[in-house]
Amino acid sequence: MPFVRIDLIRGRRPEEIRAIADAAHRALVDVLEIPERDRFQVITEHDADHVIALDAGLGFERTDGLVMIQIFTQTGRTSEVKQSVFRAVAKQLEPLGIRGEDVFISIMENTHQDWSFGFGRAQYTEGLLPVPGR
Repeated sequence: MPFVRIDLIRGRRPEEIRAIADAAHRALVDVLEIPERDRFQVITEHDADHVIALDAGLGFERTDGLVMIQIFTQTGRTSEVKQSVFRAVAKQLEPLGIRGEDVFISIMENTHQDWSFGFGRAQYTEGLLPVPGR
């Protein structure tokens, strides 16, 4: 059920892009225990001069290997679980040559009433899908 947006600086090969998407999904499956086919991702590439991602004053430099990930999911996960997601995503991306300082992740929460998976219907609200955590 998480909806994931992945923003990259243009220049990666298609198989690299797919590996990044697969790594992000694997981390969510492992940590959030979502079903394997519960996968909704949009990947957008940008020219390097269209992405500004500094270090928030933490004292490191990012490269064009930057991976920015927004995870939209239902409310209710603890701070510890979210931190586990952050760590798991970074760990999954590391074997792809993506440095920890180039991984930027944000989790955005909403409720089960905010989702439609098709046909203009609210499947959680209508009881067609079980609400996670209930």
